[in-house]
Amino acid sequence: MLYNLLAPLADEHAIFNVFRYITFRTGGAIMTAMIISFVLGPYIISWLKSKQKKGQPIRDDGPESHIITKAGTPTMGGFLILIGFAVATLLWADLRNQYVWICLFVTLSFGLIGFIDDYQKVTKASSRGVPGKVKFLIESVIAGFAAYAVMQTAGPTLALPFLKDVLIPLGWLYIPLGIFIMVGAGNSVNLTDGLDGLAIMPVIIASAAFGLIAYLVGNAVYAEYLQVTLVPGSGELAVFCGALIGAGLGFLWFNAPPAMVFMGDTGSLALGGALGSVAVVTKHEIVLGIIGGLFVLETVSVMMQVASFKLTGKRIFRMAPFHHHLEKKGWAEPTIVIRFWIIAVILALIGLSTLKLR
Repeated sequence: MLYNLLAPLADEHAIFNVFRYITFRTGGAIMTAMIISFVLGPYIISWLKSKQKKGQPIRDDGPESHIITKAGTPTMGGFLILIGFAVATLLWADLRNQYVWICLFVTLSFGLIGFIDDYQKVTKASSRGVPGKVKFLIESVIAGFAAYAVMQTAGPTLALPFLKDVLIPLGWLYIPLGIFIMVGAGNSVNLTDGLDGLAIMPVIIASAAFGLIAYLVGNAVYAEYLQVTLVPGSGELAVFCGALIGAGLGFLWFNAPPAMVFMGDTGSLALGGALGSVAVVTKHEIVLGIIGGLFVLETVSVMMQVASFKLTGKRIFRMAPFHHHLEKKGWAEPTIVIRFWIIAVILALIGLSTLKLR
């Protein structure tokens, strides 16, 4: 909004020229989203507590410490993230950019699905919400529309990391790929969200990495130098990612151990969908698997656990996802969280290295 209102005035008043720079507006989005989260956080948490007498339902088969320490903590803290993120994006991004609207559509739609799921869990006092097949179907439809919209502008091609000028034409298969990336990312972050601060910091790290990728991929000079696929207009998603970073940092203030609020599916599905949609737009779908490798690990651990139990009747892990397995082995929650953060940083650096190693 500010870009659309103030950037045209730069020809007459030089001070407004800063609004033409994506880097400046990204910084503005980070600060705006963070301040909104800091200011609204106590009020939203208090409101959630008043509406959720028992807080988020805790799994009966989960670690014993969870039943004691986390019972009564309100969920749906994703509201706080989405408010700060949405306001900052609308305020600082170029609202004429179609990619901003596509990614906003996926993020907020996934957030709505998560809200309905959280609402059912809270009202029914059960850890089971919307049936998984129903959620998957709705998410797939939303992601399908988004993938189609991206395909119409950026083309139905898949770029391969470490290889320059290699684009695989997928045609209509691009839509199933987009669905897989966005739905997979949303549910992977959802599975990772099990400990205080565990999911939000890796999301912040991944958002920072993809903010840089979007900026470089959307700039003709940098894209040519790095020999990556140019996606005109995708640079504006750096502002989008900046809003994710700011909102995430603000939420982490209240989600740090011991958490005052959980993000719930309202936040985790939305954040994963946001990362997936940015990866699809920037033609870095495969790189998302590297930068978001922590989310992949958590998802694979669940898949392995389920497959092993169905085929052999035995479990590979003491409990899935993997972070619960580590808890069962006696790892302290802060140890797991901080070490997972370190892994997320390492994976982000590896993912960013693909920009130059070609």
